[in-house]
Amino acid sequence: MKQYIGKFVVAAAMVLAVSGVARAHDDDDEGKPCSLSTLHGLYVFTASGFNIVGGVPQPKAIVELITFNGDGTVTSGKTTVSLNGTIIHSKDTPGSYTLGPDCTGHLKFMDGGANPEFDLYVAFKGSQIQMIQTGPGSPVFQGTAERVSR
Repeated sequence: MKQYIGKFVVAAAMVLAVSGVARAHDDDDEGKPCSLSTLHGLYVFTASGFNIVGGVPQPKAIVELITFNGDGTVTSGKTTVSLNGTIIHSKDTPGSYTLGPDCTGHLKFMDGGANPEFDLYVAFKGSQIQMIQTGPGSPVFQGTAERVSR
């Protein structure tokens, strides 16, 4: 009798293990294209690098809340930037983004001044975005945005 119970337990464990693998695979988005709606929710963006002023690199760092609306629009919430040790705060800066089926895109903020732009590289289901600042006179500046809520 113990022999049959042992075989039953092993068989049951194998069935549960295989079903768990099948479920995990069903949730996998590999090969599925991205769209504007992939980016939806509140993200925390952290980045560091340098501004180049007169040929001299000056350190730059940022922590920023960005809300992606899933429709090509964003709002930069509370932002703290350190430029060569000078702290700058801002909030409620609007912007827009594009996102292609290959999960690459572009983001531009309309802050009435510098209008920073970034190339976007989006990871699994939009949970993470690698961002690098681009555009004329761009600093050497890149970082990661992590989704914290939808």
